[in-house]
Amino acid sequence: MKMSKHMYSTANLSDKELKEQGNRMFSLRKYEDAVNCYSKAIIKNPDVAHYFTNRALCHLKLLRWDPACTDCRRALDMDPNLVKGHFFLGQALLETENYDESIKHLQRAADLAKEQKMNFGDDIASQLRTAKKKRFAIQEEKRITQEIELQSYLNRLINEDKEAQINKIKKYVGELECTVEKIAEIEEKHENYLTELNSLFAKIDERRRKREVPDYLCGKISFEILQEPVITPSGITYDKKDLEEHLQRVGHFDPVTRTKLTADQLIPNFAMKEVVDSFLQDNEWALEY
Repeated sequence: MKMSKHMYSTANLSDKELKEQGNRMFSLRKYEDAVNCYSKAIIKNPDVAHYFTNRALCHLKLLRWDPACTDCRRALDMDPNLVKGHFFLGQALLETENYDESIKHLQRAADLAKEQKMNFGDDIASQLRTAKKKRFAIQEEKRITQEIELQSYLNRLINEDKEAQINKIKKYVGELECTVEKIAEIEEKHENYLTELNSLFAKIDERRRKREVPDYLCGKISFEILQEPVITPSGITYDKKDLEEHLQRVGHFDPVTRTKLTADQLIPNFAMKEVVDSFLQDNEWALEY
């Protein structure tokens, strides 16, 4: 049987050589070819977790969420502390709307990257924010629906109670004048109940519409909530990404004080990061800010 040139070119390669060939295909954005190379590497050596995460990334590029999840889980079975395993799995789960599990793995990826001193920039944090936003949006929609249902239910109960009391009065009170007076009293009382109840729900809606992030939690350049706060020698906190862009494009000086400033002078503001994280924990709506 005559072998094709491609079959012959990979048949005698080691798993490491197949992985390298897969990397080359990936860099050329030939993701399907890269999948084939990683699959052959896995056949030759199924005990290397990185082969599975490499193939999982190709599946992500090809929008194949389920195969990506499968490969990541196999990789994590071999190495539970594999950052890319949790990261890619979190991304795939996010796309399949499994938000709780997605957040769990993305948070684990962020923690492990920090422990292992691996630099993913804002990639993991960005995916984590997106997952939390989408989960919150669904939860918020569910809460609003439940509030509407509760409001309608309570309105109905008040009106039913009013009708029941009026019917009771009509049945047992004989004098017309007394009956009219008592009915008016009952109607007024229940109208007040309805007004107070609907006012309460209106206030909840108003608070939802007026949600604001405190100014001190926002960057002084983008005015968006701080993601990676850093402090300058002048004692001013900025978002690292915004400030580094300012230093590169505008000049090496503090945007507020105008004093000389370089990137190596920036110090992570861990205290502010804790404040921001605590605020977001209690106010997930701010993730959409």
